[in-house]
Amino acid sequence: MKETIELKEHFNAKPSVIFQAWLNGEEHSKMTGGKAKCTAQVGDSFSAWDGYISGKNLEIVENVKIVQSWRTTQFDDNDEDSILTITFSKFGKGTEITLYHTNIPEGQLHYKQGWIDHYFNPMKAYFD
Repeated sequence: MKETIELKEHFNAKPSVIFQAWLNGEEHSKMTGGKAKCTAQVGDSFSAWDGYISGKNLEIVENVKIVQSWRTTQFDDNDEDSILTITFSKFGKGTEITLYHTNIPEGQLHYKQGWIDHYFNPMKAYFD
């Protein structure tokens, strides 16, 4: 059985600012603290956290939504990629991000805390 994670968080930056940072390798690296390589092109591959995370951009709706195939080095070779959908909504003067992560291999729900510790917390500090 596959696992699913859904998280919401608020940030003190416009949706366009966070969206652009997510898809720019240099900015992604700065906002998370882990080296990333990424682009804003559908079909392009990306990596984050020094290659621990990898995948492809499946769908991009500028400043609104990113859909990516996603896996870590902890996935078995025969595991399908998981799917990460991130939406960016205006919330007050900032942004609400909804992160919906599906098709995660069974028993790997530790990624939920990973999203908080290695993305949301450093992003809050970076955008404040």
